[in-house]
Amino acid sequence: MSSILEKIFAAKREELAEVRERAPLETVRKAAARAPAPRDFAAALRARRPAIIAEVKRASPSKGDILPDLDPAAVAREYAAGGAACISVLTDVHFKGSLLDLRAVRAAASLPVLRKDFMFDPYQVYESRAAGADCILLIVAMLPEAELSELHALAGLLGLAALVEVHDARELEAAGRIGAGLIGINNRDLHTFTTDIGVTERLLADYRGDALVVSESGIDSAADIRRLDAAGARAFLVGESLLRGGAPRARLGELTRALGEQGGAR
Repeated sequence: MSSILEKIFAAKREELAEVRERAPLETVRKAAARAPAPRDFAAALRARRPAIIAEVKRASPSKGDILPDLDPAAVAREYAAGGAACISVLTDVHFKGSLLDLRAVRAAASLPVLRKDFMFDPYQVYESRAAGADCILLIVAMLPEAELSELHALAGLLGLAALVEVHDARELEAAGRIGAGLIGINNRDLHTFTTDIGVTERLLADYRGDALVVSESGIDSAADIRRLDAAGARAFLVGESLLRGGAPRARLGELTRALGEQGGAR
C-alpha cells in the first residue's frame, strides 16, 4: 500500500469509528433494506459505446480544489443530458465529498451511481446501499484478498455492482480470482498520484478474462478514448477534465462522440 493510501486509510478508520457511534450497524442495515431498488450499473455501461462514467468531484489530494462549490444535482443533470452512461460520486472527505453529494445525484438523475470511496468494512457497503448507491468501488491495493472477496460478495447480496480497482498485473489476477465482473484499471500511480493511460494498455495486452474493463484517471480527450478503446477498455471514468472550465455537458459531448458512428451497444 502506498504512503498516500496509508494516510487516507488511517483517517478512514477513525472516520468510520465516529460514524458507527452515531448510527449502529443494525440501523444502517434497516435503512439499506428500505432503499429503492438499485439501478443496473453494468447494463448501463454495456448499452453505450463509448460508455462514460462521469464523475462528481470537488477536489483531490494531489491537485487541490477542482470545483469546491460544485452543485452535485446540477452537475448530474448536465451529465445525464450530455450522454453519460453512469455517474461516479466522490464521497470521501479528502476529496471534499460526502454521502450528501451521492444522495443529491441519485435524486437528480436516473443514471446508475457509483459511490467512489475507500471501502474496507461491511458497514460501508450497507451504508452505500442505504444512501442510494448502485455500485461501490473496491480497491485491491488496500484490501487482503479474503476481505476483498467478502465485500464483493456482500455487495452482490445487496444488489450492488462492485467496480474492483487494480493497478498492476498481480492485482488484476486477484480481481479475477474473486470473480469480479467489473474491473477498473486505475492509470494513477498511488505512490505519486501521477497518471499514465499506458497502464491500461499494458495490463490489457495480456488480459484474457471476460470482465467489463473500465479505464480510470488521466483521460482528457477524444483521442484518449479512442486509444483506450483500441486497447480493449469498454468504459471510461472521467472527472476532472469534465469539470474544469465549467462546461461539463459540452466536454462530455466531445468524449461521447469520440468513436463516431461506432456508438451503441456491443
